[in-house]
Amino acid sequence: MASQERSMPFIKNLASSDRKIRTSALASLHTFLSSRQISSSLTTLDILKLWKGLFFALWMCDRAIPQQTLCAELANLINVLPRHAVVPWLRGFWATMAREWTSIDVLRMEKFLLLVRRVVASGFEWMKKGDEGNKKKSGKETAWDMQRVDNILDLLNEWPFSLEDEARVEQGTEKEELVPQTIPVGLRLHVLDIWVDEAEKVGLLEADDVEASKILQRLIDQVDALEQATTRPAVRIRSKDSLGDERLPGNRKPAVEEDQTTTDGGDGGDWDGFED
Repeated sequence: MASQERSMPFIKNLASSDRKIRTSALASLHTFLSSRQISSSLTTLDILKLWKGLFFALWMCDRAIPQQTLCAELANLINVLPRHAVVPWLRGFWATMAREWTSIDVLRMEKFLLLVRRVVASGFEWMKKGDEGNKKKSGKETAWDMQRVDNILDLLNEWPFSLEDEARVEQGTEKEELVPQTIPVGLRLHVLDIWVDEAEKVGLLEADDVEASKILQRLIDQVDALEQATTRPAVRIRSKDSLGDERLPGNRKPAVEEDQTTTDGGDGGDWDGFED
């Protein structure tokens, strides 16, 4: 562990108050994670330390455009990781958000809400098959990698959609201050607010994609299970609202029929005066 930590000198710089130092540290992290040998050897504690640095990098980031750029960069880090390293990396993200959520003040909350949205979107996009995920498929072919789908849905079920309040973290993590004890209600509510939006953007709501419809149903089932199991009234209400989204199958309203009163000579038409 000590040798691994010495190979990540940029961790502290990620949280520097100097923007140039933070930018340089983020570039170093990108290079670091691009190495299959290094990223594959990261422990749970290594990942939690890295995400703590990234959390405070965003904490120190001012102004809207740099914040939006940084959120996108952090969410897209999964694209430089080898496949088997993505799930531990995202698990570290959710653990960090769960640990730090209640410490975020109202002035900084908006950028962390955006970060969560970007990470959820990136995870949904990652569920697609490599290069094939960037183009439409026809017939019975599918753009979805079902193992990746299982990975992302399991992570959602483990964190924001978990049926338990307590967080589940790998045993043996030495530093208890990096380990969240519970999953904050606010974090759950935000994911319940955004998941349909991000599912729609990635194509999960397309009725003619059979595999996408199956994945969507699994997500709906997860949220439904959360609504049934939670003891938190706010989570129950938000889950129900989420499931009632008009974009979801079964909730879509038919086109509004034209008012019959206008065609039947009712009060809805214009008056053209008396006939001669």
